[in-house]
Amino acid sequence: MPISENIPAPQFSLQDETGQVRNLSDFKGQPVVLYFYPKDDTPGCTTEACGFRDGYGEYARAGVVILGVSPDSPKSHAKFKAKYDLPFSLLADEDHAVCEAYGVWGRKKFMGNEYDGVFRTTFVIGKDGQIVKVYENVKPDGHAQEVLAALRASEQE
Repeated sequence: MPISENIPAPQFSLQDETGQVRNLSDFKGQPVVLYFYPKDDTPGCTTEACGFRDGYGEYARAGVVILGVSPDSPKSHAKFKAKYDLPFSLLADEDHAVCEAYGVWGRKKFMGNEYDGVFRTTFVIGKDGQIVKVYENVKPDGHAQEVLAALRASEQE
């Protein structure tokens, strides 16, 4: 079960696709879209990542940082990022400690097999480091536009 809204986002330090360590605290003062996905270069994960890529200009104009997280290695992330021209950082959570901290790691079933993996989940973290919105059981197609629409709506309030 993912952690809930209106609490401080768990801090983390993870390597990005270049091997640089990124900390959540590096982005304090900026809204962050932190999306967890199962695996680089798979159909759903590619659809989701390309959605964020295609909307990246609007996110950037709104001052929003996008970070993708999966258990894949920095090397895998570098290939995925280059293949699809992704303009945001992909973070390697190889021991799935951050996935566990956010409550998005657990038992899954696929085609009759059970295994441990990432539940596709997105967190919107406010400028103050609080979790503003949690999207569970994300459907990759159109998700980036859904998150952007919600961010715009919250700006109107």
